[in-house]
Amino acid sequence: MADGPQTQDVHYRRPGWFTRNVLNRAISALARRGWSFWGSRVLETRGRRTGEPRRTPVNVLELDGRTYLVAARGTTEWVRNVRADDGRLALLLGRRRQTYRAHELGPSEQVPVLRAYLKRWKAEVGAFFDGAGPDSTDAELAAVAHRHPAFRLEPASGVGRD
Repeated sequence: MADGPQTQDVHYRRPGWFTRNVLNRAISALARRGWSFWGSRVLETRGRRTGEPRRTPVNVLELDGRTYLVAARGTTEWVRNVRADDGRLALLLGRRRQTYRAHELGPSEQVPVLRAYLKRWKAEVGAFFDGAGPDSTDAELAAVAHRHPAFRLEPASGVGRD
């Protein structure tokens, strides 16, 4: 699953109470009803310990005809679950369920993806990127890439739990 290296420098910024209990729940509820804001979806992964479905709202990036997920907060639980399940995941919007196989990007592959992600969602996630933004140099983005796992998603019929 992981095309890129998994780093030893595990970085994670836990969301606060308001984000966990209000924002994430509201965005998830709207996505379950079929409403997406700026590319939001509900990501479903298989829990690596329990095997039970785990759901969290994410921002899905479309770039040059490809689909990407970026973990702005670092090595989150969903990142760990995707890695443990060989890249299997589903994106949910309303009744629509799309299954994918995620391929982790290496730091050099991440630069254009991070730039596009920050261009679209800097107001929401910019604080997690240690001053890097859409106008940062390639070197500046590459320097923070190892802290923000990114995945290219390939449609995978039959992968996941349909």
